[in-house]
Amino acid sequence: MTPTILLTPDVVLTMDDDRSVLEGAAVAVQGDAIVAVGPQAELEAAYPGAARIDLPDRVLMPGLVNAHHHSGMLRGTAEHLPVWEWLRLHIDPMHRVLRPEEAEAAAWLCYAEGLLSGTTTVVDMWRYMDGAARAASALGNRLVTVNYVGEHPDFDYFDTLDDNERMLTQWAGAANGRIMPWVGLEHPFYADEAGQRRAVDLAKAYDTGIYTHCSEAEIEVADFVSRYGVRPMFALEKLGFFDTPRAMIAHAVWLDQAEVELIAERGVGVSHNPVSNMKLASGMAPIAEMLAAGVNVGLGTDGEKENNNLDMFEEMKVASLLGKLRTMDAAAMDSWQVLQMATRGGAAAIGRGNDIGAIAPGFQADLVAVRTDTPRMTPLLPSGGYANVHHNLVHAVRGSDVDLTMVAGDVVVRDGRLVHADLDEIIDRVRSLVPDLFARRSAWLDAQDDPTGLFHG
Repeated sequence: MTPTILLTPDVVLTMDDDRSVLEGAAVAVQGDAIVAVGPQAELEAAYPGAARIDLPDRVLMPGLVNAHHHSGMLRGTAEHLPVWEWLRLHIDPMHRVLRPEEAEAAAWLCYAEGLLSGTTTVVDMWRYMDGAARAASALGNRLVTVNYVGEHPDFDYFDTLDDNERMLTQWAGAANGRIMPWVGLEHPFYADEAGQRRAVDLAKAYDTGIYTHCSEAEIEVADFVSRYGVRPMFALEKLGFFDTPRAMIAHAVWLDQAEVELIAERGVGVSHNPVSNMKLASGMAPIAEMLAAGVNVGLGTDGEKENNNLDMFEEMKVASLLGKLRTMDAAAMDSWQVLQMATRGGAAAIGRGNDIGAIAPGFQADLVAVRTDTPRMTPLLPSGGYANVHHNLVHAVRGSDVDLTMVAGDVVVRDGRLVHADLDEIIDRVRSLVPDLFARRSAWLDAQDDPTGLFHG
């Protein structure tokens, strides 16, 4: 029989359908799944031989789903520009010179940061995704791989759909199902008509999702209307993106109400990335309208270069505050809504809403323990008229307050340290690679015949 693990925190925040907050409860895990949630004494009697993980002064909650992420190693070096200039001057030149070993080292670094701060599932649009899958397999996180694809003569320095198809054939279901390859396009404009068609066909053929950036900047809307005669979401519908088994859009900042209703009807998932949207001055997405329409909205940090950290607790706080500011309503984007986006909403957006994102029997054992013996969690009031656990998790906690992370029943962070890798070695590896990456990018920029300042600003 598969051994049972019994976790005994002070408080369990389940994110089940009733949003139950349990005191004196335990969670029983067998293999990769939760088998029971209930009073501690009852579960101790039911599983007398279970291995125990006692978690005093801890809240146990579902692992967080980072629904939009780019690995990388440009943190703090691509600043103070709107999105299209930022791409032109910093990001696309990096992609032109990026090497596989650098992409893999970046994935190790970013997935480690995520696990240490409570993220158990990452949707990563990145390059040379074999390396990313190897990193996730070793570190222990779940990973939706989304190749950073360009299928257009002007964007031939990205991954190709051939690279993407290799991920679909070689990595689907790897690491006991933790690796989930999708089809990616950096942006619909980064593919010509044949590339767009093939991307849609690949998602259908492999029964997987398709993922792209769209409606991040206001200028995109006019460009879509010029090219296709309709606004972006209706253009994607015409192109067949929403006829795939699953479709997901990163950002979706500049949607009008008709577009919101369309993606709700078509079951399209959205990643809301408030910190990135603020930093790049992209705008404020109509999240309240999407949630009201029934869109599956998750939260994402975006990349380390446009955030500049991967702390999903910070993302929750900013999502709540930005939602209040956008509507000028202090009651908007309440703590439960934001927790839902960071857990079950993100899980539903990637098609895993029935087994990821909650602490309930039958769900995957993706769990996070958050310290409560800190000023940020004091006072701790799990119940009653002033119950504040959910508020504190959204508005007070930082990712550094996480000290245990479990994915599929495997403890991957214990006492605030990685279990399956050495963080110092990961950091040293990235530090050793960065100087040459930056030198090659600078050399490429310097070599451009650029009388208009296109690349040099």
